[in-house]
Amino acid sequence: MPVIEVNNLVKFYGKFQALDGVDMEVAKGEVLGFIGPNGAGKTTTIRILLGLLRKNAGTTNIFGKDAWAHAAKLHRSMAYVPDVVNLWPTLTGGEVIDLLGKLRGGINHKRRAEMLNKFELDPTKKCGTYSRGNRQKVALVSALSSDAELFIFDEPTAGLDPLMEAVFNKCILELKQMGKTVLLSSHTLSVVEKLCDRVSIIRQGKIVESGTLDELRHLTRTAITLETVKPIKGMEKFEGVHDLSVEGTSVRFQVESDKLNSVLSHLAQFEFKSLVSRPPSLQELFIHHYEDDLTGIDQRKKERVS
Repeated sequence: MPVIEVNNLVKFYGKFQALDGVDMEVAKGEVLGFIGPNGAGKTTTIRILLGLLRKNAGTTNIFGKDAWAHAAKLHRSMAYVPDVVNLWPTLTGGEVIDLLGKLRGGINHKRRAEMLNKFELDPTKKCGTYSRGNRQKVALVSALSSDAELFIFDEPTAGLDPLMEAVFNKCILELKQMGKTVLLSSHTLSVVEKLCDRVSIIRQGKIVESGTLDELRHLTRTAITLETVKPIKGMEKFEGVHDLSVEGTSVRFQVESDKLNSVLSHLAQFEFKSLVSRPPSLQELFIHHYEDDLTGIDQRKKERVS
């Protein structure tokens, strides 16, 4: 049984449809990266899973129980960190960490001490004096100090410096080793690529792709840099070749996976001197799904300028 199971999830804000049939599963012990631009539906999906928003249609189950009907009980087995953390200004960071731990049913004091040390957080200061990054650390320390089985992070490193981001990354890997389940929403695609077992890409309220990075890479292009003995000819005739640059015996291009063999077979007649093949990064996968949106943005910018 999946830890998170979402089927045909629909959510309207008035007449605006924020989610249009979202399907998602997260298995026990899995780290799922949930990516998409602002307004794609990530936070709405997460808030429904947390029992903070009512859905209009579909099912959302956590540990086999309805996320809305059993929200209070489910929260004892969950830990959540949002992208913007608001704290009680007159309480200290340590008091907030302990309060949130009690609401969840308890706190692991050994891990609490470890997390305070790792994130270099002074728990004796009032929350009203904390910077945004330190407020984020309070939420992270509280979540990571718990014995929760499911961790949901919505842009959790917002406001953190690169050193603390690296600390967070290590903590996620530790959770993975402990068999915990993680749903990680992030704009930092390199982090998602490094930490996650699978990725779900949401676009305009729909999941457009979901799978491991290797599975998703089969759906897109591979970058090739190649040098041959003889001058290269005839590359223009191939479909599925993009960003082609030919200079004598050197060629650079991107090629769709199903066209790779035929393109390399053609190039082999010019006798390879060197060949570098690089699979696309998650960044490139993401842009591939949103390239028409990016084209529309560029066009609107040009219209404003003119």
